[in-house]
Amino acid sequence: MFDKDKVHKLRKKYISQSFSLSYWEPLYIAHGQGQYLYDDKEKKYLDAINNIQHVGHSHPKVLEATITQLKKLNTNTRYLNDEIGKYAENLISRMPEKLNTCFFTNSGSESNDLALRIAHNYTGSNETIVLDGAYHGHLISLIGISPYKFDGPGGTGAGKNVHVAPTPDIFRGKYKGKNASDQYVEELNKIILNIHKSNKKISAFFSEAIMGCGGQIFPPKHFLKNAYDLIRKNSGLCIADEVQIGFGRTGSHFWGFETQDVVPDIITIGKSMGNGHPISALITTKEIASTFNNGMEYFNSFGGNPVSCAIGHSVLKIIDEEGLQSNALQVGNLLKKLLNQLKTIHPIIGDVRGKGLFFGIELVNDEKELKPLPNIAEKVINKMKDNGILLSTDGPDHNVIKIKPPMVFNEQNAYFLTENLDLVLSNI
Repeated sequence: MFDKDKVHKLRKKYISQSFSLSYWEPLYIAHGQGQYLYDDKEKKYLDAINNIQHVGHSHPKVLEATITQLKKLNTNTRYLNDEIGKYAENLISRMPEKLNTCFFTNSGSESNDLALRIAHNYTGSNETIVLDGAYHGHLISLIGISPYKFDGPGGTGAGKNVHVAPTPDIFRGKYKGKNASDQYVEELNKIILNIHKSNKKISAFFSEAIMGCGGQIFPPKHFLKNAYDLIRKNSGLCIADEVQIGFGRTGSHFWGFETQDVVPDIITIGKSMGNGHPISALITTKEIASTFNNGMEYFNSFGGNPVSCAIGHSVLKIIDEEGLQSNALQVGNLLKKLLNQLKTIHPIIGDVRGKGLFFGIELVNDEKELKPLPNIAEKVINKMKDNGILLSTDGPDHNVIKIKPPMVFNEQNAYFLTENLDLVLSNI
């Protein structure tokens, strides 16, 4: 018999309070299946936020791959084994040609930390450019390049080697007009010139193709392409953090950077990669990887272990077999239509932006002042939870309602979500 109060007391007693819980009244989640979670009373919740369980909660083929490989072998990567090679081959086949070398790790944070390390080694510099509002992970090196954290509560600001460019946001950002893309690129150029004035050089431009924690921000057309050209002209590396947006989530493309018509020098992936199992990777070119092979052995006790690779490989197969990328495109088109209909009804919806199964709904006071409404956004997600739908807020001002469900999210779910959102907004 579940005892919610007892579980809550144990958590408070033994778990650091830094581990936050969602919602005003915390949920006790007992089990999950597909795009649904169930509490201790068997109440069903539509999970519209968990992009980690990419192919759905408790997918039977993921479970089968896990158990089969666990029964056979799990060990480190110092031995030859089928799983790591087969998985790497499938993963690389989905990349642009020049991105052909893998490093397996255990979390998106670990991959992003390794990306910094490789970039510093390759360029001989640690001068890193990031976008305002970005979040790249919880390690000390990554908090240091994450304005979402170092400019937030408890943060201590950017280090001397970290340079923050304005968020390429055409709704509430610094530049909004037809020349916004060029103006945001010019901000990068100013940073580069200042780095050069200090007799230093660029290490890397570290960014998401589509920003997650920054507020589900889709950069203006040509921004990333022109930004990459500028960075490379100045001998820096372009690193794409695909931890949130990869694996077909956009619907139109398998990787987020493809939507911006760019090819990074390094990409990092994680979260949805193992459907909840801790696996991640960094993928780069042979050239960049070879410079990292400098005598200091790279070893990872668990990164690329047979069980992790079997699980990761099963996720790729499920995406293909169940047509989840095309599902994301189809359902995402419907969801965008329905959300934009709500925008015409509810004035506090200032902007609806998204693609595939990755959306942000930004709540503001009016179309002129654009003052963020974080308190209302929080109230909305708690009311939606009461109605059996799980959402969350994001963005530096926490006024963006984000939608990033498992990829099995369907058209019926889209109607259910928007109908309830309409009801909640009508009674705020």
